[in-house]
Amino acid sequence: MPLNFQGHLSLTNFYMITIDNFNLSGKKAIIRVDFNVPLDKETFEIIDDTRIKSSLKTIIKILNDGGAVILMSHLGRPKTGYEEKYSLKHIVAHTSKILGRDVKFVNDCIGTEVKEAVANLKSGEVLLLENLRFHPEEEKGDEYFAKELASLADVYINDAFGTAHRAHASTAIIAKYFSKENKMFGFLMANEITSAEKVMKNTQHPFTAIIGGAKVSDKILILEKLVDVADNIIIGGGMSYTFFKAMGGDIGNSLCEPDRLDIAKKLLEKAKRKNVRFLLPSDSITSDVFGNEGVINIADSMDIKNGFMGLDIGPVAVEEFTKAILQSKTILWNGPMGVFEMRNFRNGTMKIAEAVANATQQGAYSLVGGGDSVAAVNQFGFSDKVSYVSTGGGALLEYFEGKELPGVAAIINS
Repeated sequence: MPLNFQGHLSLTNFYMITIDNFNLSGKKAIIRVDFNVPLDKETFEIIDDTRIKSSLKTIIKILNDGGAVILMSHLGRPKTGYEEKYSLKHIVAHTSKILGRDVKFVNDCIGTEVKEAVANLKSGEVLLLENLRFHPEEEKGDEYFAKELASLADVYINDAFGTAHRAHASTAIIAKYFSKENKMFGFLMANEITSAEKVMKNTQHPFTAIIGGAKVSDKILILEKLVDVADNIIIGGGMSYTFFKAMGGDIGNSLCEPDRLDIAKKLLEKAKRKNVRFLLPSDSITSDVFGNEGVINIADSMDIKNGFMGLDIGPVAVEEFTKAILQSKTILWNGPMGVFEMRNFRNGTMKIAEAVANATQQGAYSLVGGGDSVAAVNQFGFSDKVSYVSTGGGALLEYFEGKELPGVAAIINS
């Protein structure tokens, strides 16, 4: 059962370098977590703390061993150094609350102040560093910056699957400054790989992949991979209209990528050759404006009037998609069925979330990945009714595409 990394290590070997196999008593462990959580723009309160909760098991393991924890993460995409809205100080109180102990905070991630805070850190204590991306060296994969981070700890742990596809200083370069026995994966990373392997390698059939979102271009590689392994591929969201256009349909003002029409045709042809059911939404909820206040209609997805755009899947599509999902044994869901953030166009995504939850209750294995899909299952109350909710959007897609993930390779291949 090879992994998609250089060296083709088995899952057994992968788990040999997970945190479960190490005693961290007396050690200072620096953990790359993914605390890139959504914040309210005015109050800076956390909207969804899924990513923080996902790393709690790793943090608690170190503390229970008698170690000290140094947390490092990015938040958002700051452009020129410090930006108030992207400061990790906003998550300290909430992280302390759910961890059940005070989390200390330092206003930088390298430098004298940080080294002093680390020197004073005792076993059983937790220190959160300021946003890594306030330093441009982080995204550049700068070796000096990585070495400075490494100098803070005895052990490096990567538990940030959501950034494992980036060769950044804290996700990949830092690993070279630790010996093999002092770098490892956290529980979250292990759970992510296990879940991904269960979908793509240990697949129970029928396997249904639900792929949504705005653009075909974002999902080309994963769709090409899925055509080789899935029994059903369900397409929703704005990307579906590129397929309808490729089939000669009238899509009105719906989202379309004209330069992807040939690729859409080829995917449809490949699915047909492989006897894979390629399910597009038969009908759409349309509007004459991109918002809740327009004129709303139900239209055949191949015949949308000029001036109208498809913003959700229609009732017939919901019924057809639900039937396929309920007959499945393995389900992968990445991407919404429509603009579910708007009340008039959330029904399709909500019904698909419900169908995935019901199929899971009937014994199917379901993996939900991608920011919007995760937000949807959380919003509609189904997060605890699916098998696994992945914290990795881009990383999960690249893993399924067969690409090497730098954050994983940096530890495995050392």
